[in-house]
Amino acid sequence: MNIASVRRPIIPPTPPRAPDNLSFFGRLAVIRQNMIATWGQRAYEEEIIQGRFFLHKSFILNQPDAIRHVLLSNYQNYTRTPAGIRMLRPVLGEGLLLAEGHAWTFQRRTLSPAFTPRATANLVPHMTAVLDETIAKLDVRTNEPIDLREVMQRMTLEIAGRTMFSFGMDRHGPTLRNFVMEYAERLGRAYFLDMVLPVSWPTPMDRARARFRTRWTEFVAMLIAERRAAGKQDGAPPRDLFDLMDEARDPETGKGFSDAQLVDEVATMILAGHETTATALFWALYLLALDPDTQEEVASETRGEHLDSMADIDRQKFTRAVVDETMRLYPPAFLVARAARDKDVVAGAKVSKGDIIMIAPWLLHRHEKLWDQPNAFIPKRFMTKEAPDRFAYLPFGAGPRVCMGAPFAQAESVLALARLIGAFRVELADATPVIPCGVVTTQPDHSPLFRITRR
Repeated sequence: MNIASVRRPIIPPTPPRAPDNLSFFGRLAVIRQNMIATWGQRAYEEEIIQGRFFLHKSFILNQPDAIRHVLLSNYQNYTRTPAGIRMLRPVLGEGLLLAEGHAWTFQRRTLSPAFTPRATANLVPHMTAVLDETIAKLDVRTNEPIDLREVMQRMTLEIAGRTMFSFGMDRHGPTLRNFVMEYAERLGRAYFLDMVLPVSWPTPMDRARARFRTRWTEFVAMLIAERRAAGKQDGAPPRDLFDLMDEARDPETGKGFSDAQLVDEVATMILAGHETTATALFWALYLLALDPDTQEEVASETRGEHLDSMADIDRQKFTRAVVDETMRLYPPAFLVARAARDKDVVAGAKVSKGDIIMIAPWLLHRHEKLWDQPNAFIPKRFMTKEAPDRFAYLPFGAGPRVCMGAPFAQAESVLALARLIGAFRVELADATPVIPCGVVTTQPDHSPLFRITRR
């Protein structure tokens, strides 16, 4: 994909690439701190890299046709790895992201109506109300150092709370954020035994995760009880995602979600909806602070727009390209790992039962055979007629298990970025380079301070 650029694009900082001969135990030592720092130059140049993971082979796939085979053509042959299940089950339970087989089919069919473009459009007023409040709060903090990552986390959490429950998160937000931080800092990191033992064999960290899950599900159940107590008028249209999910029925069986299932679905939507969007918005603001010219293009596109409907959001073509390019450089899910249920052939390579397939959007989105200037920030690459291969750009996954909430996340991200940059000029007040870390999601190694001024 060739991109012509009038000026030299910025290249944001990244962790040093690992030596290609890094030992297995050396790689394990790095994984817990920053998974994306374990890959060497070969991983950014070759289409398929074969290795070993204990008794099984492992494959890193950077070839779109091979990825299409695993995620679409033969997706039923590939399931989550034991380590992946251990990392996600305590916070997501048996929700849509982890469900398999008939359970996944039931959940997908039942939830689909809640995430149509029309349903998303009905939730835009919740987003705009939170953005109005956020901008008003930022107005009194201009010209002073500010942690915009924390602001984005609070803002997207508030949007998640209102779109899910129609109530603010002033009381519950700090508790929810504490849950997220507690899990990410310790329990969400993969330890040696997490990767080598079957899921049925609990590790020491699994016991700690089980205790966390008990507290976490009790908290989510309390939120649901509070929302149900608020009620809904008979015959009134759904006013939030909870109404849509609570009333959802499988079109084939007529069944809805049990209370336990609803807890896992709500937990999945809140976490997937707020944390990944907050991180994507942080990275977008960081990139625009590094690139003032591109920031001014976003502000220029936004000028004079009301930005309070899906039609307004759809007109922000350049802002959407900035969001797309941000998620190329900093994909929320930096790694998708799958274990083969049975033997297969992928791009000519023989795959045996139990072999590990790794599709790393971090690598794929920066691969030297797939992208021109792969490490550079060039939003206009997404405004050309030459679109990237569908399986070379995976910010929301692909195939039957593509993220159902992608339209919602994209609308929220474009709306928030357009409104914020339309209101404020954003600069960095901290010269320390921000290094991306692969821990659950693609997170910054620290939260830099910004300075904002009113336009």
